[in-house]
Amino acid sequence: MRELRASRENMTQAELAEAVGVTRQTIIAIEQGKYSPSLEAAFLIAQVLEQPLDRVFSYTPDKNDFR
Repeated sequence: MRELRASRENMTQAELAEAVGVTRQTIIAIEQGKYSPSLEAAFLIAQVLEQPLDRVFSYTPDKNDFR
């Protein structure tokens, strides 16, 4: 996500956060992989970055998630 954000005229984390309606700290945590956004926030981020959702985010389940 960081690279996609930077490719949008060097959009800052604060600018992305404002456009999506979350805090800059939330964007930082998402970019660091420490937080998974809500589905709504993920779609909004993809929309702001003008990218398909699966280009911005991916999910690989842990095999232990299916007990």
